[in-house]
Amino acid sequence: MKKFLLFICLQFIISGLSAQQRNLSGKIIDSATQVPINGVTVIIKPNNRTDITDETGRFFFKNIAGNTKVLTVSAVGYQKKTYQLDDFKNGQTISLAQRQTQLSDVVITADNRNPYKAISETDIKLRGVSNSQEVLRIVPGLFIGQHQGGGKAEQIFLRGFDNDHGTDINMSVDGMPINMVSQAHGQGYADSHFIIPETIESTTYQKGMYNAEKGDLAVTGFVNFNTANAISSNMVKVEAGQFNTYRLMGMVNLLGEKAKANNQSWYAATEYRYSDSYFDNPQHFKRFNFFTKYHGKLNNNNWLTLSASTLYSTWKASGQIPESAVNDGTVGFYGAIDPNEGGITSRTNFNAQLLTTLPNHDIIKNQLYYSRYKFDLHTNFTFFLVDAINGDEIRQREARNLYGYNGSYQHEGYIGNTKVNTEAGISARLDMTTNSELSNTVNNFTVIKPFKLGDITELGAGAFINETFRFSPKFSLNAGLRFDQFYYKYNNKLASDSTLNGAGVYSANNNIISPKLNFYYQATDKTQFYLFLGKGFHSNDTRVVVAEKGLQTLPAAYGADLGTVFRPAKNLLFNAALWYSYLQKEYVYAGDGGTVDFSGRTQRLGFDLSGRYQPVTSLYFDADVNYAHGRSLDDLKGENYIPLAPVWSSTGGITYIFKDGFNGSLRYRWLGDRAANEDYSLKAEGYFINDLVLNYTKRKYEFGLTVNNLLNVKWKETQFETITRLKGQSAVDGIAFTPGTKFAALLHISYFFK
Repeated sequence: MKKFLLFICLQFIISGLSAQQRNLSGKIIDSATQVPINGVTVIIKPNNRTDITDETGRFFFKNIAGNTKVLTVSAVGYQKKTYQLDDFKNGQTISLAQRQTQLSDVVITADNRNPYKAISETDIKLRGVSNSQEVLRIVPGLFIGQHQGGGKAEQIFLRGFDNDHGTDINMSVDGMPINMVSQAHGQGYADSHFIIPETIESTTYQKGMYNAEKGDLAVTGFVNFNTANAISSNMVKVEAGQFNTYRLMGMVNLLGEKAKANNQSWYAATEYRYSDSYFDNPQHFKRFNFFTKYHGKLNNNNWLTLSASTLYSTWKASGQIPESAVNDGTVGFYGAIDPNEGGITSRTNFNAQLLTTLPNHDIIKNQLYYSRYKFDLHTNFTFFLVDAINGDEIRQREARNLYGYNGSYQHEGYIGNTKVNTEAGISARLDMTTNSELSNTVNNFTVIKPFKLGDITELGAGAFINETFRFSPKFSLNAGLRFDQFYYKYNNKLASDSTLNGAGVYSANNNIISPKLNFYYQATDKTQFYLFLGKGFHSNDTRVVVAEKGLQTLPAAYGADLGTVFRPAKNLLFNAALWYSYLQKEYVYAGDGGTVDFSGRTQRLGFDLSGRYQPVTSLYFDADVNYAHGRSLDDLKGENYIPLAPVWSSTGGITYIFKDGFNGSLRYRWLGDRAANEDYSLKAEGYFINDLVLNYTKRKYEFGLTVNNLLNVKWKETQFETITRLKGQSAVDGIAFTPGTKFAALLHISYFFK
C-alpha cells in the first residue's frame, strides 16, 4: 500500500512539473514602419535559452520550464525591452522603437549561424553608406579598384583572391543576382551601380564557401544587399563638388499612414549623377537610377514584395597607362593615351517575392526575377602592340535577358530537447545573350577584326538542404548539401573563331556536389567559437566550356575557417578567424583576348581580425586587419606568386555619432605591396588613403562634406603587368595602372519630410 501511495504521489509531481512547462511565441515589428524585424535576439531567463526572429518577425520557444521568469528582446539599433512572463501574452506582438546604435545591444549566441552578423549590423548603421563604392567596402577585408571610370564594375580583392570583377564572390540584392555569368568582359561580372545607396537597409555577408544556400561564385564569400521594405521619411538630397561632380537624389513614400497601419508600404527613389572626374581627359560620366518597392501583407499568412529598378550610364575613361610612359614624360600621371575608351551600360530589373507562413509557422518563400541588361565597353590595354597601324582598341558588347527563380522551405522543430531547423530550396537562372561580341575596333564602332561573335544560352539549376541542430544552449551544428547542374549552348557566328571548329551550335553540361559542415560553440555569454568546413565552386564562361568539353571546366574550391566572436566588454567586440582555401586547376576564358588559358592549382591561408569599440554612445572605432599567403602549387618556388593577390590590408576609422548636431568620420584604407607577376619581378605598389565625412544633422535637414583622399596622396588604384607599345616605339613589359582619385571634396544638403 505504501508503494502504491508513493507511486501516486510521484505521478502528481510529474504531472505538476509538466503542467508548469508551456510553449511561448511572439512577433516583433518596427514601431515606425510596422514591418516585422528579422534577426532580433530573444532570451528567456534564468535558463538563458535564446531564439532569433525569422523574416516574419516571429520567435518560438517550446517546453519553457516553470521557473522561467523574464523575456528580453534585443536588436542592434533598437531599444531593448524586458517582460515578466506573467505579464506576457502568448502570441503577443512587440513593437520596438529605433534608437542610436550601440555595441552593447550585440548578443552572442550559438543560434546565430553567421559570425559576421553583429559587425555588419553595427557598421552599416553607424558608418552609413555614402556612395556606391562604399556599398562594397562595408565588407571587412574587401578592397575594390576602378580602372575604367565610374561606369564599369569594380575589381574586387578578398582573402588573397583577385576576384577580377566578381569571379569568386557571389553578390546579390534582395536575393536577385548581381553577377553576370558568361559576360562579355569577364566571368561573374558584378556591376552593383544600379543600387541607390540610400535604399540599403542592411547587408548580409559571409566569407568563405560554407553556406549551402549560396552556389555559383561563392568561393571567397557572398554579399547580399537588403533594400528597405519601408522608409520612415521622405528625403531630397543635392550634392556638388570638385571636377564638375553633381548628384541629385530623392526618395518618397507613395502611400499614407492608413496604408502603413494596414501593413502596406510603397516608396520610390531616384538619382542622377554627373562627373568629369579627376583625369586629364574629362570622363563625362552620367548615371541615372530609379528604384521602387512595394511591401505588403496580403492576409495573415502571406507577404508580397515587388520591386523594379532601372540604370542607364555612359562615360569616357582614361583607362590604364604604362608606368614607363609616365616616367619618360610621354603622358602625365592622370593622363590618357587612348581618349576613346569608355562605355554604355543599362540594366532594368523586376523582382517579385512571396513569403507564406503555414499554420505550424513553417515558411515558404518564392521569388521570380527578370533583368534586361545591355553592355558596350571600349578599352585599349596594349595600344599598338598587335596592330601598329590602327591600334589595339577592343569592343566588348552584349544584350542579355536574365530569368530566375528561388524557392525555399523552412521548418523549425524539436527532436526531444534538440532544436532542429530545416531549410531546403531550389533555384534556377537562365541567361540568354544575343551577339556577345569581342572585336578589334577603331573609333569605338568600326570593326577591324572580329574575335568572338555569338549567342549564349546558359541554364544553371541548384538544390540545397540545410540542417541545423541546437543540442544545447552552448553547442550547435549545421550540415548542408548542395547540388548544381549547368547546361551551356553557344551559337558561334564566326567561322574564323580559332577556339572552335567553325561556325555552328556547340553545347556542353557539367555538375557539382558541394557539402558543408559548420560547428558553433558558445563558451560563455561573451564568447563564441566556430569551425567551418566546406566545398564551393565558380562556373566558367560558356565559350570555354564548349571549347574544352570533357576537361575541368567546373573547378572545386575547398576551405576551412576556425574563428571566434568575442566581446570582452559590453562596448568592445572582436571577430577573428584563421582560414585556408584550395582551388583546383581549370581552363579559363580570357574575355579581353577571346582565348582559353590554363590556370593551375592554388592554395591560400591567412587570418582576419576585426575590432569594434564604442567607449561612449557618440564614438565608434572600427579596424580590420587581414593577411593572406597565396601560392600556385604547380610552379617552382619563387615563380609561384599569384599575380595581384592581396597580402596585407587594413581598413578602419573613427565615427562621431550625434543625430541632432555634428557627426562624421575619419577613415583609412591601406593595401600593402604585392606581386604583379608570378616571379615578383614586378610589384603592384600599395597605398594608404584617408577619407573624411562631416555632417550637421537636424530633424528636417542635413548639411555635409565628404572628402576623398584627404591628404592628396598620389596613388595607383589598379595595376597590371601588361606588354604595351606606344605608336612608333618598342614594346615594353611592365606595370600599367589607373591612378586613384586626387583630393576630392563634395558638399551635400538633404531635406527630410513626411
